[in-house]
Amino acid sequence: MSQPHRLRGHILTYSGNPFVQGWESTVHVRENSAVLIADGKITATGPDAEAADAPETRYDDHLICPGFVDAHVHYPQTAIIASWGKRLIDWLNTYTFPEEMRFGDPEYAASVAARYLDLALAHGTTSLASYCTVHPLSVDAVFEAAAARGMAVVAGKTCMDRNAPDGLRDTAQSAYDDSKALLERWHGQGRAQYAITPRFAPTSTADQLHALGALWSEHPDVLMQTHLSEQVDEIAWVRTLFPQARDYLDIYEAHGLLGARGLYGHAIHLEPRERDRLAEMGAGLAHCPTSNTFIGSGLFDLSGLAGSGQPTGLATDTGGGSSFSMLRTMAAAYEVAQLRGTAVHPAALLWLATQGSAEVLHRADEIGQIAPGCAADLTVLNLASTPAIAQRHARADDIWDAIFPTIMLGDDRAIADVWVAGQSRHSGT
Repeated sequence: MSQPHRLRGHILTYSGNPFVQGWESTVHVRENSAVLIADGKITATGPDAEAADAPETRYDDHLICPGFVDAHVHYPQTAIIASWGKRLIDWLNTYTFPEEMRFGDPEYAASVAARYLDLALAHGTTSLASYCTVHPLSVDAVFEAAAARGMAVVAGKTCMDRNAPDGLRDTAQSAYDDSKALLERWHGQGRAQYAITPRFAPTSTADQLHALGALWSEHPDVLMQTHLSEQVDEIAWVRTLFPQARDYLDIYEAHGLLGARGLYGHAIHLEPRERDRLAEMGAGLAHCPTSNTFIGSGLFDLSGLAGSGQPTGLATDTGGGSSFSMLRTMAAAYEVAQLRGTAVHPAALLWLATQGSAEVLHRADEIGQIAPGCAADLTVLNLASTPAIAQRHARADDIWDAIFPTIMLGDDRAIADVWVAGQSRHSGT
């Protein structure tokens, strides 16, 4: 066993879901407290951590959080983030598909995977779920880069056999074969977990969706990730492609792609039947607020869905999302909820970006919270990282009033340190 190491600061912990049970009883900040880490894991918090004889790193007046968990990203879109002026289908055709064509080159895939993960770490994100491209080597690239950094990453080959350019299409059989081979190579290796990944219904034939549903039934312990009801014109297109379906979600269910380990990105324009069925199945949703506003998709019903107990995580959706920062994404989630009539408390926003996302990835026993036995994946926030934040912080009435300006105004300058599996990976201010 390695020598224990103690981190001291304000410690953020959870005892429940603030959207369901209320933030006052479920989210806690232990001021001037400590967390003890050893062998890549958290071994104690609070008084038990204080009692240990261990070297100490002090983060005075900083907030020690669980590492941020990004529930839905496209690492191959790193280079096209913040591209101008398109809605979903035009975005794919104009920016996404040409960029994804480049990932047939293993050197390019490796360079972007490394760049993306370093950007994620610089913004305090220690775990994520990523779509790759149709190329199996794009999956290898991100898992290899994550292993080199000790990160817990979920990823999968994006499968498409129609409505995509030559060079980005596979077939029903090759999608099954490639996904199965990648799953067997990577799932459970170190901190890697595989996700079966049909991009969305418009780019998969019924045969391909059925093949991937069959693969999921053979490996029910893995995740399945896809997109659902992002834009109204997308939904109209889906109706023409699957006229027999009751609604968008029904397409996935009919092909074996609805389940508790399913993770559905966006889910903005849901029919009542879809909401009920997702809740019945306990499926996970990924809320992507910067993407939803950047490409004009709509306003996700965070309070209604998460408040009803629907498993929900938070996501940047790089690169349709306009920021690598989960702080900026929390701020956008707050703003979107305000437009729907609810002011989400900062405690709930932090939970959503950590334990909420960990739960939809089915990894809450490992990541997303500061508790003994969990991985020592931690993000340390400087609560006065810029002059604008510092002057607001100075007027804070309580700890939450001190934290909220960093959520709303913070960026990578607020990331004082990032610990991954007990190792400091990014020392900022």
